Amino acid sequence: VSRSRSVFGLLYCSGSGEDSLDGLMRRNCPLTPSLSPRKRTTSQSKTEPPLLRTNKRTIYTAGRPPWYNVTGTTFKEAFVIGLCGGSASGKTTVANKIIEALDVPWVVLLSMDSFYKVLSNEEQELAAKNEYNFDHPDAFDFELLVNVLRKLKKGKSVKVPVYDFTSHCRRKEWKTVYGANVVIFEGILAFANKELLKLLDMKVFVDTDSDIRLVRRLKRDISERGRDIGGVIKQYNKFVKPAFEQYIEPTVQVADIVVPRGGENFVALDLIVQHVHSQLEKRKLRWDISALASAHQGQPLPKTLSVMESTPQVRGMHTIIRNKETNRDEFIFYSKRLMRLLIEHALSFLPLKVMSVETPQGTIYEGKRLSGKRITGVSILRAGETMEQALMAVCKDIRLGKILIQTNHDTGEPELHYLRLPKDISEDYVILMDSTVSTGAAALMAVRVLLDHDVQEDKIFLLSLLMAEMGVHSVAYAFPKVRIITTAVDKKVNDEFHIIPGIGNFGDRYFGTDAPSDWYESDEGMDY
Repeated sequence: VSRSRSVFGLLYCSGSGEDSLDGLMRRNCPLTPSLSPRKRTTSQSKTEPPLLRTNKRTIYTAGRPPWYNVTGTTFKEAFVIGLCGGSASGKTTVANKIIEALDVPWVVLLSMDSFYKVLSNEEQELAAKNEYNFDHPDAFDFELLVNVLRKLKKGKSVKVPVYDFTSHCRRKEWKTVYGANVVIFEGILAFANKELLKLLDMKVFVDTDSDIRLVRRLKRDISERGRDIGGVIKQYNKFVKPAFEQYIEPTVQVADIVVPRGGENFVALDLIVQHVHSQLEKRKLRWDISALASAHQGQPLPKTLSVMESTPQVRGMHTIIRNKETNRDEFIFYSKRLMRLLIEHALSFLPLKVMSVETPQGTIYEGKRLSGKRITGVSILRAGETMEQALMAVCKDIRLGKILIQTNHDTGEPELHYLRLPKDISEDYVILMDSTVSTGAAALMAVRVLLDHDVQEDKIFLLSLLMAEMGVHSVAYAFPKVRIITTAVDKKVNDEFHIIPGIGNFGDRYFGTDAPSDWYESDEGMDY
């Protein structure tokens, strides 16, 4: 069906016949024959959608899976695939088809187009006249590129520039990209830098006939980038073709696999997918909920935990909201009262500094004020959002963020699907809110997200109406500087990870809904 031969110590794959190739596609190849071509005027990092929908499933290119274990320690590095080839060789098409065939839910596609250097005024004028060489290594910011790819490989969030091809400059807004199981990096000079090569786990060279590449480039630059045909041909002959021969084509020697004909070579793509699958299996992530359950049995509660005093009022409100016969209106009313008390209690742990003010009577009053930049509230959707009103009632003009975490039913892992955080959050005191915490899985991930955005661990306050001892221990063990504040702690969690005696499914009782099956509800370890 196919033949493989060694060229310069690399695997070279070529389909040997149309009939046999079609047969392979029908029988074995998980690849679909076509994806829509890219159309863009800015670099890939700006216009890639948050997810890719295929005939088989949804592949996420935003958000992230767990990149740490139950102790808060990061997992093994992501698997990075490097795609190199001449301009318009079909690298992005190959990348998309690999992504679709990989059968992994989380990927990042990083384009070298995003890392063109900022041009000076003189270089801008040359670029406008098609006299600037965008295919030369000096045109790229390799220092920034290596730094970004190194962070992605470690599972960290990064800021990626967005390059505008019509104005030949970077846009002011940079895109936040998160780590994933697989990172695919594509670019014409993806193999031209030694530091970059060290970060690539697999190197693929996309080999496409020069005439085909020229035709593709003409179509792309004229229709998508506003160039004229004369300018495109001039630039191709003066810069693109010589740069390919001098800088790009020689790097085929460092490739692990060469893919002739780009995205149409399903034999080669299938081999790539098989190899990546085997590597991912070796690096497989495990989120062991049972480990959370057994790790801290019999241990005293951590010192970072603060439980509100169980006054008659507090105990009375707990009696009402825990009662399964309580109607929704009363459940909401007394939950809100309890949330308000919890927020007020939590604010007492914020650092304060002495401040003197003059009263209307002309005397000096020695008081206190927040010793810090500001406070930001972040709710874990959906139940954590119910605590926002109480926070806004006692903290004027507070900024709010939201995190949506869902469970993967195949692995039991919490996964980040949505994130909206205020800008410049790194210096803030963050009130992280969830209605209840059972295993601590969602809380662990939420804290990890905040740390990933440079929030200091000792400035994070996790607030919950009700927590299980298991969840308290889990968070405190992984993040010993996080302050944990709640109105009550129950001792047990059952086999389904529901708090016992508990409060039931808080989100359903508060919103009066039967929840969708794919939400990760951290309060009772339930799936919404």
